[in-house]
Amino acid sequence: MSLLSSVSGPRDLDRLTVDELDTLAGEIREFLVENVARTGGHLGPNLGVVELTIAIHRVFHSPEDPIVFDTGHQSYVHKLLTGRQDFSQLRSRGGLAGYPQRSESPHDVVESSHASSSLSWADGISRALTRTGRTDRHVVAVVGDGALTGGMTWEALNNISDDNDRNLVIVVNDNGRSYAPTIGGMARYLNRVRTADTYRTLHQGSATLSRRLGPAARAVYRGVRGGTHGFLSRFVNNVALYSNLDIKYLGPVDGHDMTALLETLEQAKSYGAPVIVHAITEKGRGYAPALSDEADQFHAVGKIDPITGEAVGGAGATAWTDVFSEELVAAGEQREDIIAMTAAMLRPTGLLPFAQRFPDRVYDVGIAEQHAVASAAGLAYGGLHPVVALYATFMNRAFDQVLMDVALHKAGVTFVLDRAGVTGPDGPSHHGVWDLAMLQLVPHIRIAVPRDAERLREEFREALTVDDAPTVVRFPKGAVGADLPAIERLRDGVDVLARSDAEDVLLVGIGPMAHLAMEVAERLRAQGIGATVVDPRWVIPVQPSIVELAAAHRLVITLEDGIRVGGIGTRVRQVLREAGVDTAVDELGLPDEFIDHASREQILADAGLTASKIAHDVVAQVLGTRIPVARPATDTGALWVTQVTSPERASQTGDGQS
Repeated sequence: MSLLSSVSGPRDLDRLTVDELDTLAGEIREFLVENVARTGGHLGPNLGVVELTIAIHRVFHSPEDPIVFDTGHQSYVHKLLTGRQDFSQLRSRGGLAGYPQRSESPHDVVESSHASSSLSWADGISRALTRTGRTDRHVVAVVGDGALTGGMTWEALNNISDDNDRNLVIVVNDNGRSYAPTIGGMARYLNRVRTADTYRTLHQGSATLSRRLGPAARAVYRGVRGGTHGFLSRFVNNVALYSNLDIKYLGPVDGHDMTALLETLEQAKSYGAPVIVHAITEKGRGYAPALSDEADQFHAVGKIDPITGEAVGGAGATAWTDVFSEELVAAGEQREDIIAMTAAMLRPTGLLPFAQRFPDRVYDVGIAEQHAVASAAGLAYGGLHPVVALYATFMNRAFDQVLMDVALHKAGVTFVLDRAGVTGPDGPSHHGVWDLAMLQLVPHIRIAVPRDAERLREEFREALTVDDAPTVVRFPKGAVGADLPAIERLRDGVDVLARSDAEDVLLVGIGPMAHLAMEVAERLRAQGIGATVVDPRWVIPVQPSIVELAAAHRLVITLEDGIRVGGIGTRVRQVLREAGVDTAVDELGLPDEFIDHASREQILADAGLTASKIAHDVVAQVLGTRIPVARPATDTGALWVTQVTSPERASQTGDGQS
């Protein structure tokens, strides 16, 4: 029987010797490689925190001592130690989530997988425990060095240091990387600690000597190891990093030395005030393919061969990210004013080729989206055109800066939002479903949603021509579908994809949802219902021709890969009413709910976003048995309203574009 199979909860660790804990760490690494290779997931980060997670659970008593994982992608080991060892459906519907999830276990405290928030959570929890008299309990926050590039961590540290009468342990998991190598002044500082010859020589030399001198010397070494951490750290001046914060610092400690970890964490536990434990770990530890991957140490992988680490299934189709990446480089060749920016995601957002071609024209600001956006406004003021590439879900964090720093100042900044819409297995905090509803609130913003690769290239180039307002280009995760050519482009840039003789239903497909709209149109034609399919290309502002077409049809259906509440469909309906057009509008999209992890197809089906379901409902609406009811066929509808083509509206994003 393996040690891992005998662990059903953290307290099972209490009976194991230190040597057995090391054996358990090896078993966990084998388990992770074998299982994550079958399902895909975050492999490198979890391989790096095996000993650290074991030691935390051995010293502290979860869930009475809450453990908060920053980001949470490194929580697989935590799941294994808290009784969740069925990884067969990891990140699939009905299986374990890829991040902490309260519905799975009382040991999971914080579900949000957006970085840099753990210390604020820990601050609040520890204050609550102290205020309510539960002073025997501890709070542990595990935060990566990458998350320390986010401003929230320092806001939290400032407040934590203001109240030292509570049991709070901050474990800095320092592996020098977030997705890619951690950047910035903080990273350089910690890197000096991690690689300092003085510290490394003293640490390795004392450990080697104790091993040579036998059991007695090893016992002495273990006994004094924790007490020398502070002394050794003085040689690299690391205490100075935290001295002004008035927080006790312990470390740096080898994050793979079980004895040292246990002793240091015990010291931190007994201190009775906030403590920082600085643990140096190795991302991808124990798995050669991960360690040899210079890009991100197998931060996140698809299905792979567990022996070689090679992807299983052959070469995939072209990804949306790759199309953008190529077009950005091409645009950069033509315009020297284009600057690329991201927040610790140079490779995932497709900026790496641009960085390799133009190394002095890329800024990776770390996990600091707010800073990135405000800084981009400054770059625009200085005569440059920043392209800020983020995941759509992380754009939420910088809304105020988009509104008050970019839009208010009429800065020409282009935001490229990757992983927009339903992302699937990463779960509620990673679905990029809020951006359309959120960003269209910004005055004068212009939002493009390409339906295929050719439109992505085209709309991105158009965005780069706007120098007096923010522009947004958003696209989903995964492979880009086949190009969907238009049969006509209207005067304001709207693409007509299909027409029927009868103008019964106008289907407005937002970006990739245009493909679904075409399927719906085919089903409607088979039922004798005429359908026109359009792709607005630029969904905000709503183009005049959308209003004109809506007035000529009996029913309007909008389809979008975002939440219905406040979405593009809502905006279309409002613009129609302002123009005096009374055609009924059915706004189809995603519910305003936190959507659990599942495949994209499963999630869209749950939301009713399938061709069969939509066509069935539209037939009922045309027949008058389902609300909203289509206008009667004999009604010619509202006429075109001239106010819609006012110079101000016509000037926005493309009247006359070709």
